[in-house]
Amino acid sequence: MTRVAIIEDDLPTSNQLAGWIAAARPGIQVDQWFNRDDAEAAIARERYDLVVLDIELGRERHAGVAIINAINKRHATPVLVVSAMPAAIYRSIMKALDAWDYLQKTTFEEADFIDTFLEILRAAKDSKPAAPASELAMDPLRQRTPTWRGQRINLPLTAQRILAALFERRGQVVSYEDLFEVVKSGRNRDNIRKHVSTIRDAFREIDPGFECIENIPMRGFRWTDKA
Repeated sequence: MTRVAIIEDDLPTSNQLAGWIAAARPGIQVDQWFNRDDAEAAIARERYDLVVLDIELGRERHAGVAIINAINKRHATPVLVVSAMPAAIYRSIMKALDAWDYLQKTTFEEADFIDTFLEILRAAKDSKPAAPASELAMDPLRQRTPTWRGQRINLPLTAQRILAALFERRGQVVSYEDLFEVVKSGRNRDNIRKHVSTIRDAFREIDPGFECIENIPMRGFRWTDKA
């Protein structure tokens, strides 16, 4: 049985998230914890498939950071952070701590949460290591990835899906239509181009000479392993 923990100090929010999960995937066992002490005790004794976590718990503004560290020391369980903290600031911080994704409260709908939640479950269960010949490594099971030349790349989940699609068919043109299939919303060419730009920028933060994603005019994009 899939087992999920929701760590959220606001009871209505916790119940709402639990209800969304139950409606989307009946049969999932959901444990709800409301403070750091109870959450860390549960993590120590239970093996969860996924943890949904708020950063601020009660008076502890960054309790979630300590909980993520506790998770990583034990099972490296996937963590989806749902917080009121601004995503522009905290997304990269949480990704650096190995959280899988970040949703900012009041900016997402039920469908956004469920799509992200189910995608993380699928990625954790069905992940496959990348081909060893490439400098790109993608192994979402450990969420220390994707990595480029041994360094972790900071990407939102949708951008990771697009990167995976390009890399899986490296050397081939992946059409805009094919890429529409891996995004949950914004299925238009401008949105795909923005995601690809985000991917390139993330790579170039650690490798300014990165040029492995080629734009194929009017058709789509292609991953090519550069010498």
